[in-house]
Amino acid sequence: MKLNINNETSRLKAVVLGTAKSIGPQPSLDEAYDPKSAEHIRMGSYPKEEDMVREMEAVAKILEKYEVKVYRPRLIEDYNQIFTRDIAFVIEDKFIKSNILPDREKEIEAIRHVMDEIEPSKILTLPEDAHVEGGDVMPLGEYLLVGTYRGADYKDFITGRTNVQAVDALKGLFPHKKVVSFNLRKSNTEPRDNALHLDCCFQPVGKGKAIIHRNGFLEEEEYNWLVNLFGKKNVFEISREEMYYMNSNIFSISEDVVISEKNFTRLNEWLRTQGITVEEVPYAEISKQEGLLRCSTLPLIRE
Repeated sequence: MKLNINNETSRLKAVVLGTAKSIGPQPSLDEAYDPKSAEHIRMGSYPKEEDMVREMEAVAKILEKYEVKVYRPRLIEDYNQIFTRDIAFVIEDKFIKSNILPDREKEIEAIRHVMDEIEPSKILTLPEDAHVEGGDVMPLGEYLLVGTYRGADYKDFITGRTNVQAVDALKGLFPHKKVVSFNLRKSNTEPRDNALHLDCCFQPVGKGKAIIHRNGFLEEEEYNWLVNLFGKKNVFEISREEMYYMNSNIFSISEDVVISEKNFTRLNEWLRTQGITVEEVPYAEISKQEGLLRCSTLPLIRE
């Protein structure tokens, strides 16, 4: 397999889509990795496996409709394997394994059959102290955009997933790219004020357009840099509540086609005004775990 990922929107040819099958029992509050999951555990509204399986299969059907090669993880009994974006990411022709929460290390082994199709020299592992998840990493042509948290209290945040050491490591691996990092707002307790990853508050879409949530960024100048990069008229601003429901976490099949959650009424209408076909799916149950469509897909090849 010849990997090729240079942006978020070129025509998708191959992807790993996670699975919600055999997800295991509902986690306890102590086991929750993010404040949104914890909120639904407390409220008694944590998503059921059968609902999440149905949502993911709807996405699989859309991908197959557009003749995308879809890989799925090998099933691990009683284990959450929905969010494949967390465990690895592709930049150009390199497959980079994430240094992820220790409890989730089995997930990368579940896509070993995919990695076996990749030339071994193209599979990279970052230094042990470089923590990163794929939701924080966005190739954008000459740029490589990376979400991080620069606070001295990084270790206190279970929601801090990508550190400055990872940003430096990516700069070393891709010296020809302009690596730009963004200091994201983190909260262990309030999901409406927590940008778990960069794609929870920002994503390029279509031809030179972007979705963004201002309050996801701790540094005003970094938010402004992104708005200026795309141009204000090309940016769709989402509200605090829309960020909570993961409106920026849709997924592009091409510049002209996206998969989006069916309840994102305002966003989906805007996308259509931009000439983009919106393939709507139900994904509200999966979003209760603070992840959506981009989080559950790992693109391998775009044209």
